[in-house]
Amino acid sequence: MSDDVTAIRLLGIVRDIGFVSFGKYGQYLVTAVTVPLAARLLGTEGLGLLAIGMSAYFIGSLLVDLGIAQFLSAMLPKADVNQLRGNYLAIRAGILAVLAAALGVGLAVDVGPAATMILLGLAAGGLFAMTEDWVLIGQGRFFASMAYQAVGRVVYLVLLIVLLPRYPSAVVALLCLLVSALPMIALTWRDTIRRFGRPKRPRELLPTLRMGAPVLTSRLLIASYGQGSGVVYASVLDAASLGLFSAGDRIVRALQSLLDPIGFALLPRMARIADDDRFWRRATLALLSTVGVATAVTAVLWAAAPLLIAVVFGDQFTESVALLRVEALILPATAVTSFVITAVLTVRRDTTGVLVGGIIGTSLAAGWLVVAAMTHSVWTLVWGTVCSEVGVAAWYAYRMRRLVLRERRTARARASAAVVPSEERSPL
Repeated sequence: MSDDVTAIRLLGIVRDIGFVSFGKYGQYLVTAVTVPLAARLLGTEGLGLLAIGMSAYFIGSLLVDLGIAQFLSAMLPKADVNQLRGNYLAIRAGILAVLAAALGVGLAVDVGPAATMILLGLAAGGLFAMTEDWVLIGQGRFFASMAYQAVGRVVYLVLLIVLLPRYPSAVVALLCLLVSALPMIALTWRDTIRRFGRPKRPRELLPTLRMGAPVLTSRLLIASYGQGSGVVYASVLDAASLGLFSAGDRIVRALQSLLDPIGFALLPRMARIADDDRFWRRATLALLSTVGVATAVTAVLWAAAPLLIAVVFGDQFTESVALLRVEALILPATAVTSFVITAVLTVRRDTTGVLVGGIIGTSLAAGWLVVAAMTHSVWTLVWGTVCSEVGVAAWYAYRMRRLVLRERRTARARASAAVVPSEERSPL
C-alpha cells in the first residue's frame, strides 16, 4: 500500500514538473520553431541585437516582480491573499511605469539600436511580470498556469511567423513578445479575481520591499552573468560576436529551463513540510536527482552540438559549435543553483544566502568582463559564464549544507534543554 502511495506521489510530482515546464518555459518550444526563422532572416548581427533585447527582457521581469514571486507563492498558505496581491500589484505597477517612461524617452531622443533593444526588452519583460501566475503556483494549480501561458506562447508564435518575414527586424521580434504577454495577464487576473475577488488596497508596503531588496539584488547580480549577460557584454563585444554566442546560449538555456521546473513543482510541497523532519531528506534526494539528469543532458548536448547548430541556425553559425560545447558545462551547476534557491532557500526565507550567491557570481563575472574589454573575444563571455555559474553553485551547495547542520544543532540543543539532569531527579 505504501509503495502505491509513493508511486502516486512521484507521478504527481512528475506531472506538475511537466505542467510548470510547459507553462513557465514553453517559450523554448516556440523558440525551436522561430529561432531558425530569425537566424536566417536577421543574420548574426540581427540575432545579436535580439539577444541583447532578450537579456533585457529577463532583467525587466526581475525588476518588476522584485525576484520575490517564489517567496510570495510560498507565503500564500498562511497569508491574507488579497492583501498580498494588492501590495504586490502596487509595487509592480509603479516599477513598470518607470520602465515604460524610460522607453518613451529613449525612443524620443533616438538612443541607438542596442540601447533601444535594451529599453524595449526591459519594458516587455516588466509587462510580462504583471501576471498573477505566482498565485496559481502557490496554490499548486500548475495545469491552469500551463494553460494560460500556452495561450500567450501561441499568440507569440503566430505573430512572429506572420510579421517577421515581412519586417525582418529584431525590434519586431521583441514587439511580438511584448504583445503576447497581454492575453496571459488578462487570463491569470480573470482567474484570481473570480477565485479571490479584487485585491485589497495596498498598505504597509515596506515589509515586502524590505524582503525584495536582497532578493532582487541577488537575482540581478545572477542575471549579469546568466540570462542577462547579453546586456552587460554588449558594451565590449560587437553584435556579430553576441549573435554567435547567442546561438549556443539559447540551446543551453532552453535545456536549463527544462530542469528549473523541478524546484517550482516541489515548492508548494516543500513549503507544507517546512517544519517536518522529512524536509532536508527530500531536498537532498531531489537535488541529487536533478544534478544527475543535468549531467546526462550535458553529455548528450556535447555530442549533438554540430547537428543542433546546423539544423537550427544554419551555416553562418558554424563557429557556435565549440562555444555551445563549452557552455553546456554549466548545466549541472545551474541545476544546483536553481533548485536550492527555489525549493530550499525560498522556503527557509534565507534572503541573505541568495544575496551572497549573487555577489560571488557577479564578482567572478566582473573579472571576466575586464578581460573581455581587453580581448574583445566571445570566448571570454563563454568562459566567464562557466566560471561564474560553477562558483555560485558551489556556494549554494555549501549554504544548503550549512543550514542542515545549523538546524540539527539547534534541534539537539532544544532536546538537551528539555531533559532534566539525573541529579535533579534524585530524591536525595
